[in-house]
Amino acid sequence: MYKYLLLKCIYSISDVDVVERSRYDMSLKFFIDMSPESDVINPSSLTKFRRLRLKDNDLLNLVIGKTVKLAMDKDIIKSKSIIVDATHIKSR
Repeated sequence: MYKYLLLKCIYSISDVDVVERSRYDMSLKFFIDMSPESDVINPSSLTKFRRLRLKDNDLLNLVIGKTVKLAMDKDIIKSKSIIVDATHIKSR
């Protein structure tokens, strides 16, 4: 579910769109750790998870914060300062 939400934030698409895209996009299937012939989740499962567990409170900051915390816990990030490129670009 977490990886679906991360993709949803990266591509700025709806729950239904991220699940539908992961049905045929092999790069998304690889990221989600699915085999090419595996079926995807039901979009309502993602919506229910997001609404009941996360309460939709600034989803992007929650996802990025959790990612950084996991990376620090695993000693992937060793620095105490984090530089983020905040350039917003709308593209296809």
